[in-house]
Amino acid sequence: MVPTQRLPASLTPLDAALAALLHGLAPVEPVELPLDEAAGCAAAEMLPLKPLPSRDVAVCDGWALRARDLVGASSYSPLLLPASPAWVEAGDPMPDNCDCVMDSDSIDRAGPMYQVLAEAIPGQGVRRAGGDIAGATPVIAAGRGIRPLDLLVARAAGLERLNVRRPRLRVINIPASSGQTVTAQLISENADAAGASVLRTDATGRDAASIARALDTSACDLLVTIGGSGVGRTDATIAALAQRGEVVAHGIALQPGRTTAIGRIEKIPTIALPGAPDQALAAWWTLVLPVLDRLSGLWPRARLTLPLQRKIASSVGIAEIVLLEQVEDAWRPLAVGDMSLETIARADAWLVIPSGSEGFAAGAPVDAYIMRD
Repeated sequence: MVPTQRLPASLTPLDAALAALLHGLAPVEPVELPLDEAAGCAAAEMLPLKPLPSRDVAVCDGWALRARDLVGASSYSPLLLPASPAWVEAGDPMPDNCDCVMDSDSIDRAGPMYQVLAEAIPGQGVRRAGGDIAGATPVIAAGRGIRPLDLLVARAAGLERLNVRRPRLRVINIPASSGQTVTAQLISENADAAGASVLRTDATGRDAASIARALDTSACDLLVTIGGSGVGRTDATIAALAQRGEVVAHGIALQPGRTTAIGRIEKIPTIALPGAPDQALAAWWTLVLPVLDRLSGLWPRARLTLPLQRKIASSVGIAEIVLLEQVEDAWRPLAVGDMSLETIARADAWLVIPSGSEGFAAGAPVDAYIMRD
Protein backbone atom coordinates (compact mmCIF):
# COMPACT_ATOMS: atom_id res chain seq x y z
CA MET A 1 0.00 0.00 0.00
CA VAL A 2 1.31 3.44 -0.95
CA PRO A 3 1.63 5.61 2.16
CA THR A 4 -0.39 8.79 2.45
CA GLN A 5 1.73 11.85 1.67
CA ARG A 6 2.84 13.69 4.78
CA LEU A 7 3.65 17.38 5.10
CA PRO A 8 7.02 18.77 6.26
CA ALA A 9 7.36 18.86 10.03
CA SER A 10 7.40 22.67 10.16
CA LEU A 11 6.37 25.44 7.79
CA THR A 12 8.36 28.58 6.97
CA PRO A 13 6.33 31.79 6.62
CA LEU A 14 5.89 32.83 3.00
CA ASP A 15 7.35 36.29 3.60
CA ALA A 16 10.47 34.82 5.21
CA ALA A 17 10.96 32.36 2.35
CA LEU A 18 10.66 35.10 -0.26
CA ALA A 19 13.03 37.38 1.65
CA ALA A 20 15.61 34.57 1.77
CA LEU A 21 15.35 34.08 -1.99
CA LEU A 22 15.66 37.78 -2.79
CA HIS A 23 18.52 38.47 -0.36
CA GLY A 24 21.53 39.72 -2.29
CA LEU A 25 19.80 39.18 -5.64
CA ALA A 26 20.45 41.85 -8.29
CA PRO A 27 19.12 42.33 -11.83
CA VAL A 28 20.97 40.39 -14.52
CA GLU A 29 23.18 42.17 -17.04
CA PRO A 30 21.37 43.61 -20.08
CA VAL A 31 21.54 41.89 -23.45
CA GLU A 32 20.56 43.04 -26.92
CA LEU A 33 17.81 41.02 -28.58
CA PRO A 34 16.16 41.23 -32.00
CA LEU A 35 12.74 42.85 -31.80
CA ASP A 36 10.96 39.56 -32.45
CA GLU A 37 12.57 38.06 -29.34
CA ALA A 38 12.20 41.08 -27.05
CA ALA A 39 8.43 40.97 -26.46
CA GLY A 40 7.63 40.22 -22.81
CA CYS A 41 11.15 40.97 -21.60
CA ALA A 42 11.94 43.81 -19.23
CA ALA A 43 13.45 46.85 -20.88
CA ALA A 44 16.92 47.91 -19.78
CA GLU A 45 18.45 51.36 -20.14
CA MET A 46 18.42 52.57 -23.75
CA LEU A 47 19.71 55.57 -25.65
CA PRO A 48 17.17 58.31 -26.42
CA LEU A 49 15.42 58.09 -29.77
CA LYS A 50 15.73 60.67 -32.50
CA PRO A 51 12.61 62.73 -33.30
CA LEU A 52 10.16 61.05 -35.66
CA PRO A 53 9.31 62.25 -38.22
CA SER A 54 12.52 64.19 -38.65
CA ARG A 55 10.60 66.96 -40.49
CA ASP A 56 6.99 67.94 -41.16
CA VAL A 57 5.15 65.36 -43.30
CA ALA A 58 1.71 65.14 -44.89
CA VAL A 59 -0.78 62.84 -43.19
CA CYS A 60 -3.20 62.82 -46.13
CA ASP A 61 -3.16 63.29 -49.88
CA GLY A 62 -3.76 66.84 -51.07
CA TRP A 63 -2.37 70.22 -51.99
CA ALA A 64 0.44 71.67 -49.88
CA LEU A 65 -0.07 75.36 -49.07
CA ARG A 66 0.63 78.06 -46.49
CA ALA A 67 -2.36 78.73 -44.23
CA ARG A 68 -1.80 82.47 -43.86
CA ASP A 69 -2.04 82.85 -47.65
CA LEU A 70 -5.59 81.45 -47.62
CA VAL A 71 -7.26 83.89 -45.24
CA GLY A 72 -10.72 84.87 -46.52
CA ALA A 73 -11.00 82.10 -49.13
CA SER A 74 -14.46 80.56 -49.50
CA SER A 75 -16.73 79.05 -52.14
CA TYR A 76 -18.40 82.49 -52.44
CA SER A 77 -15.07 84.29 -52.68
CA PRO A 78 -12.48 81.97 -54.25
CA LEU A 79 -8.84 82.91 -53.83
CA LEU A 80 -6.78 82.78 -57.01
CA LEU A 81 -3.36 81.28 -56.44
CA PRO A 82 -0.41 83.03 -58.08
CA ALA A 83 1.30 79.69 -58.85
CA SER A 84 0.48 76.00 -59.08
CA PRO A 85 0.48 74.35 -55.60
CA ALA A 86 2.46 71.19 -54.86
CA TRP A 87 0.59 67.90 -54.61
CA VAL A 88 1.69 65.64 -51.74
CA GLU A 89 0.84 62.07 -50.75
CA ALA A 90 0.46 60.86 -47.17
CA GLY A 91 3.94 60.47 -45.67
CA ASP A 92 5.64 62.88 -48.08
CA PRO A 93 7.85 65.62 -46.63
CA MET A 94 6.15 69.01 -46.70
CA PRO A 95 7.55 71.50 -49.22
CA ASP A 96 9.36 74.52 -47.82
CA ASN A 97 7.10 77.36 -46.63
CA CYS A 98 4.02 75.07 -46.59
CA ASP A 99 2.23 74.29 -43.32
CA CYS A 100 -1.12 72.75 -44.33
CA VAL A 101 -2.61 70.21 -46.72
CA MET A 102 -5.92 70.94 -48.49
CA ASP A 103 -7.98 68.11 -49.96
CA SER A 104 -8.79 68.10 -53.67
CA ASP A 105 -12.35 69.39 -53.12
CA SER A 106 -10.99 72.60 -51.60
CA ILE A 107 -9.12 73.54 -54.76
CA ASP A 108 -10.84 74.36 -58.03
CA ARG A 109 -8.69 73.89 -61.08
CA ALA A 110 -9.57 75.44 -64.42
CA GLY A 111 -6.76 74.88 -66.86
CA PRO A 112 -3.58 76.42 -65.45
CA MET A 113 -5.50 78.41 -62.87
CA TYR A 114 -6.04 77.22 -59.26
CA GLN A 115 -8.63 78.69 -56.92
CA VAL A 116 -8.87 77.96 -53.20
CA LEU A 117 -12.42 77.53 -51.88
CA ALA A 118 -11.76 77.38 -48.13
CA GLU A 119 -9.45 78.63 -45.41
CA ALA A 120 -7.05 76.39 -43.50
CA ILE A 121 -5.19 76.44 -40.21
CA PRO A 122 -1.47 75.83 -39.70
CA GLY A 123 -0.80 72.13 -39.20
CA GLN A 124 -3.97 70.98 -40.97
CA GLY A 125 -3.22 67.63 -42.61
CA VAL A 126 0.36 67.77 -41.33
CA ARG A 127 2.33 65.80 -38.76
CA ARG A 128 4.93 68.06 -37.26
CA ALA A 129 8.56 67.05 -36.80
CA GLY A 130 8.71 64.94 -33.63
CA GLY A 131 4.95 64.41 -33.72
CA ASP A 132 5.27 60.62 -33.40
CA ILE A 133 8.37 60.52 -31.22
CA ALA A 134 9.44 63.73 -29.53
CA GLY A 135 13.04 62.60 -29.17
CA ALA A 136 15.29 62.78 -26.11
CA THR A 137 13.31 59.89 -24.55
CA PRO A 138 13.98 56.14 -24.65
CA VAL A 139 11.73 53.90 -26.72
CA ILE A 140 10.53 52.33 -23.46
CA ALA A 141 11.32 53.14 -19.83
CA ALA A 142 13.75 50.77 -18.10
CA GLY A 143 12.00 48.23 -15.93
CA ARG A 144 8.82 48.03 -17.96
CA GLY A 145 7.71 44.91 -19.79
CA ILE A 146 7.98 45.25 -23.57
CA ARG A 147 4.60 45.12 -25.32
CA PRO A 148 3.72 44.74 -29.03
CA LEU A 149 2.96 48.48 -29.14
CA ASP A 150 6.48 49.21 -27.91
CA LEU A 151 7.81 47.11 -30.78
CA LEU A 152 5.72 49.22 -33.18
CA VAL A 153 7.49 52.35 -31.95
CA ALA A 154 10.89 50.64 -32.16
CA ARG A 155 10.30 49.52 -35.76
CA ALA A 156 9.01 52.96 -36.75
CA ALA A 157 12.20 54.45 -35.29
CA GLY A 158 14.28 52.09 -37.41
CA LEU A 159 15.58 49.99 -34.52
CA GLU A 160 16.43 46.34 -35.07
CA ARG A 161 17.40 45.35 -31.52
CA LEU A 162 16.45 46.35 -27.99
CA ASN A 163 18.40 46.37 -24.75
CA VAL A 164 16.64 44.05 -22.27
CA ARG A 165 17.15 42.05 -19.10
CA ARG A 166 16.25 38.42 -19.71
CA PRO A 167 16.89 36.02 -16.80
CA ARG A 168 17.88 32.48 -17.71
CA LEU A 169 15.59 29.94 -16.05
CA ARG A 170 16.33 26.22 -16.00
CA VAL A 171 13.25 24.07 -15.38
CA ILE A 172 13.97 20.48 -14.34
CA ASN A 173 11.08 18.08 -14.49
CA ILE A 174 11.18 15.16 -12.05
CA PRO A 175 9.40 12.35 -13.95
CA ALA A 176 6.03 11.42 -12.48
CA SER A 177 4.96 7.78 -12.30
CA SER A 178 2.02 8.70 -14.57
CA GLY A 179 4.38 10.08 -17.20
CA GLN A 180 2.50 13.37 -17.35
CA THR A 181 4.46 16.61 -17.80
CA VAL A 182 1.58 19.12 -17.66
CA THR A 183 2.98 20.99 -14.66
CA ALA A 184 6.43 21.40 -16.20
CA GLN A 185 4.79 22.65 -19.38
CA LEU A 186 2.64 25.08 -17.37
CA ILE A 187 5.61 26.57 -15.53
CA SER A 188 7.75 26.74 -18.69
CA GLU A 189 5.02 28.55 -20.61
CA ASN A 190 4.43 30.99 -17.76
CA ALA A 191 8.15 31.67 -17.54
CA ASP A 192 8.37 32.31 -21.26
CA ALA A 193 5.45 34.75 -21.03
CA ALA A 194 7.22 36.48 -18.12
CA GLY A 195 10.20 37.25 -20.36
CA ALA A 196 12.61 34.58 -19.14
CA SER A 197 14.89 32.51 -21.34
CA VAL A 198 13.71 28.98 -20.52
CA LEU A 199 15.72 25.78 -20.74
CA ARG A 200 13.72 22.69 -19.76
CA THR A 201 15.29 19.32 -19.02
CA ASP A 202 14.10 16.05 -17.44
CA ALA A 203 15.77 14.09 -14.67
CA THR A 204 16.41 10.48 -15.63
CA GLY A 205 14.71 9.16 -12.50
CA ARG A 206 13.01 10.06 -9.22
CA ASP A 207 15.87 8.93 -6.98
CA ALA A 208 18.14 11.46 -5.29
CA ALA A 209 21.20 10.55 -7.35
CA SER A 210 19.39 11.01 -10.68
CA ILE A 211 17.86 14.30 -9.57
CA ALA A 212 21.17 15.59 -8.20
CA ARG A 213 22.84 14.94 -11.56
CA ALA A 214 20.12 17.00 -13.26
CA LEU A 215 20.60 20.02 -10.96
CA ASP A 216 22.81 21.88 -13.41
CA THR A 217 23.23 25.56 -12.53
CA SER A 218 25.54 26.41 -15.43
CA ALA A 219 24.21 29.13 -17.72
CA CYS A 220 21.20 29.90 -15.54
CA ASP A 221 20.17 32.60 -13.09
CA LEU A 222 17.37 30.63 -11.42
CA LEU A 223 16.77 26.89 -11.06
CA VAL A 224 13.28 25.45 -10.64
CA THR A 225 12.41 21.80 -10.16
CA ILE A 226 8.96 20.29 -10.70
CA GLY A 227 7.82 17.38 -8.54
CA GLY A 228 9.33 15.19 -5.87
CA SER A 229 9.18 17.84 -3.12
CA GLY A 230 6.89 15.94 -0.74
CA VAL A 231 7.94 13.64 2.06
CA GLY A 232 6.80 10.37 0.52
CA ARG A 233 9.27 7.58 -0.07
CA THR A 234 9.58 8.43 -3.79
CA ASP A 235 10.04 12.18 -3.21
CA ALA A 236 13.78 12.76 -3.34
CA THR A 237 14.17 16.29 -4.71
CA ILE A 238 14.97 17.81 -1.32
CA ALA A 239 17.64 15.19 -0.64
CA ALA A 240 19.16 15.90 -4.05
CA LEU A 241 19.15 19.64 -3.37
CA ALA A 242 20.91 19.03 -0.04
CA GLN A 243 23.58 17.00 -1.87
CA ARG A 244 24.28 19.73 -4.40
CA GLY A 245 23.75 22.85 -2.30
CA GLU A 246 21.76 24.20 0.63
CA VAL A 247 18.12 23.65 1.60
CA VAL A 248 17.01 26.94 3.14
CA ALA A 249 13.43 25.84 3.84
CA HIS A 250 11.29 22.83 3.04
CA GLY A 251 7.63 23.45 3.70
CA ILE A 252 6.17 26.91 3.12
CA ALA A 253 3.15 28.26 4.99
CA LEU A 254 1.26 28.57 1.72
CA GLN A 255 -1.97 26.93 0.68
CA PRO A 256 -1.85 25.39 -1.84
CA GLY A 257 1.86 24.72 -2.18
CA ARG A 258 2.94 23.68 1.32
CA THR A 259 5.56 21.18 0.15
CA THR A 260 7.48 23.80 -1.82
CA ALA A 261 11.16 24.12 -0.89
CA ILE A 262 13.76 26.83 -1.45
CA GLY A 263 17.53 26.71 -1.42
CA ARG A 264 20.69 27.65 -3.25
CA ILE A 265 23.22 25.78 -5.33
CA GLU A 266 26.39 27.87 -5.19
CA LYS A 267 24.89 31.35 -5.69
CA ILE A 268 21.92 30.30 -7.80
CA PRO A 269 18.50 30.50 -6.08
CA THR A 270 16.69 27.19 -6.37
CA ILE A 271 12.97 26.56 -5.89
CA ALA A 272 11.48 23.07 -5.71
CA LEU A 273 7.83 23.18 -6.79
CA PRO A 274 5.28 20.43 -6.08
CA GLY A 275 4.20 18.32 -9.01
CA ALA A 276 0.47 19.13 -8.81
CA PRO A 277 -0.46 22.02 -11.15
CA ASP A 278 -2.42 24.02 -8.55
CA GLN A 279 0.31 23.77 -5.91
CA ALA A 280 3.06 24.60 -8.40
CA LEU A 281 1.09 27.57 -9.72
CA ALA A 282 0.59 28.99 -6.22
CA ALA A 283 4.34 28.78 -5.55
CA TRP A 284 5.07 30.18 -9.01
CA TRP A 285 3.02 33.31 -8.29
CA THR A 286 4.35 33.91 -4.79
CA LEU A 287 7.99 32.81 -5.02
CA VAL A 288 9.27 32.18 -8.54
CA LEU A 289 7.71 35.19 -10.26
CA PRO A 290 9.01 37.72 -7.68
CA VAL A 291 12.52 36.28 -8.12
CA LEU A 292 12.26 36.60 -11.91
CA ASP A 293 11.00 40.15 -11.52
CA ARG A 294 13.99 41.03 -9.32
CA LEU A 295 16.38 39.47 -11.83
CA SER A 296 14.65 41.40 -14.63
CA GLY A 297 14.63 44.70 -12.77
CA LEU A 298 10.91 44.79 -13.58
CA TRP A 299 8.47 47.32 -12.18
CA PRO A 300 5.74 45.99 -9.87
CA ARG A 301 3.17 43.97 -11.75
CA ALA A 302 -0.26 45.37 -12.53
CA ARG A 303 -2.91 45.08 -9.84
CA LEU A 304 -6.54 46.11 -9.80
CA THR A 305 -8.42 47.27 -6.71
CA LEU A 306 -12.11 46.33 -6.55
CA PRO A 307 -14.54 45.58 -3.70
CA LEU A 308 -15.36 41.99 -2.80
CA GLN A 309 -18.82 40.67 -3.59
CA ARG A 310 -18.73 38.48 -0.51
CA LYS A 311 -16.64 37.73 2.54
CA ILE A 312 -13.41 35.73 2.36
CA ALA A 313 -12.50 33.73 5.46
CA SER A 314 -8.95 32.47 6.04
CA SER A 315 -7.05 30.51 8.66
CA VAL A 316 -4.47 32.45 10.67
CA GLY A 317 -0.95 31.07 10.40
CA ILE A 318 -0.83 30.25 6.70
CA ALA A 319 -0.96 32.39 3.57
CA GLU A 320 -3.77 31.35 1.26
CA ILE A 321 -4.21 31.94 -2.47
CA VAL A 322 -7.57 33.33 -3.56
CA LEU A 323 -8.80 33.15 -7.14
CA LEU A 324 -11.10 35.96 -8.25
CA GLU A 325 -13.47 36.59 -11.13
CA GLN A 326 -14.36 40.14 -12.14
CA VAL A 327 -18.11 40.72 -12.21
CA GLU A 328 -18.82 44.28 -13.34
CA ASP A 329 -16.99 46.47 -10.81
CA ALA A 330 -16.36 43.88 -8.10
CA TRP A 331 -14.31 40.77 -7.36
CA ARG A 332 -16.20 37.50 -6.95
CA PRO A 333 -14.16 34.91 -4.98
CA LEU A 334 -13.93 31.59 -6.83
CA ALA A 335 -11.64 29.61 -4.53
CA VAL A 336 -9.69 30.07 -1.31
CA GLY A 337 -6.68 27.85 -0.66
CA ASP A 338 -7.92 25.15 -3.04
CA MET A 339 -7.71 25.67 -6.80
CA SER A 340 -9.35 23.29 -9.24
CA LEU A 341 -8.35 23.44 -12.89
CA GLU A 342 -11.81 24.82 -13.69
CA THR A 343 -11.48 27.73 -11.26
CA ILE A 344 -7.95 28.45 -12.50
CA ALA A 345 -9.28 28.70 -16.05
CA ARG A 346 -12.15 30.98 -14.98
CA ALA A 347 -10.11 33.30 -12.78
CA ASP A 348 -9.26 36.85 -13.84
CA ALA A 349 -6.96 37.61 -10.90
CA TRP A 350 -5.39 36.23 -7.74
CA LEU A 351 -4.31 37.54 -4.38
CA VAL A 352 -2.64 36.25 -1.22
CA ILE A 353 -4.29 36.47 2.17
CA PRO A 354 -1.40 37.11 4.58
CA SER A 355 -0.81 34.49 7.25
CA GLY A 356 -1.75 36.92 10.02
CA SER A 357 -5.14 37.80 8.50
CA GLU A 358 -8.50 36.14 9.00
CA GLY A 359 -9.65 37.29 5.57
CA PHE A 360 -11.61 40.22 4.16
CA ALA A 361 -15.15 41.45 4.75
CA ALA A 362 -17.72 41.72 1.99
CA GLY A 363 -17.35 45.06 0.24
CA ALA A 364 -13.73 45.49 1.32
CA PRO A 365 -11.47 46.80 -1.49
CA VAL A 366 -8.67 44.38 -2.30
CA ASP A 367 -5.66 44.57 -4.63
CA ALA A 368 -5.45 41.58 -6.96
CA TYR A 369 -2.85 40.61 -9.54
CA ILE A 370 -4.28 40.49 -13.04
CA MET A 371 -4.03 37.13 -14.80
CA ARG A 372 -5.38 38.19 -18.18
CA ASP A 373 -4.06 40.84 -20.55
